[in-house]
Amino acid sequence: MTDILEAHDLDQAAQGAAAVPWRVIVWDDPVNLMSYVSYVFRSYFGYPRDEAERLMLRVHTEGRAVVASGNREAMEHHVHAMHGYGLQATVARGDT
Repeated sequence: MTDILEAHDLDQAAQGAAAVPWRVIVWDDPVNLMSYVSYVFRSYFGYPRDEAERLMLRVHTEGRAVVASGNREAMEHHVHAMHGYGLQATVARGDT
């Protein structure tokens, strides 16, 4: 019976870990203009101007901003796209 309960607990822990979304973090850099970063957020992610400006300012003032979250594969795709725009970006677990 204990083995069944332990297996159930492990299964629930695995499901919980799978449910934690991944995040795209864009990092501040000394190269890109703030207006360009805002443009990328609007054109790639489709953010309205106000949201794109808010995220850009967070990158500028705090050094980073979470710009998207979801499954790992999609977030890795977004990071690759950000690199294509010349922005520094990484993928991280949502619980970190």
